[in-house]
Amino acid sequence: MSKRIMIVDDAIFMRMKLKDILEKNGYEVVAEAQNGADAIEKYRAERPDIVTMDITMPEMDGIEALKGIKRIDPSAKVIMCSAMGQQAMVMEAIQSGALDFIVKPFETDRVIDSIQKASK
Repeated sequence: MSKRIMIVDDAIFMRMKLKDILEKNGYEVVAEAQNGADAIEKYRAERPDIVTMDITMPEMDGIEALKGIKRIDPSAKVIMCSAMGQQAMVMEAIQSGALDFIVKPFETDRVIDSIQKASK
């Protein structure tokens, strides 16, 4: 059975790019969200197997959304995505429970590798 994935990113182009990569590799994208607050609501409704989460977003950033999702489901599998390779943000995301960190622009092999690791 394919993994059910939710994509969270404020940029529609990035959501489309990631969705294309995932669907071409046999994954099901069950939800998309454009900010952290939206992500928490959709996580509660859909309960996806894996979440890809942008860090920098309006309303609520990805790290706050990660913490909110972890409060709902401590076993949630969240992979952070960001164009900014800022060490402090990466460390905070990992300490808050993120499984991995993918840098934009997305490289198909890196995305699939991260999803496969999270699937175990």
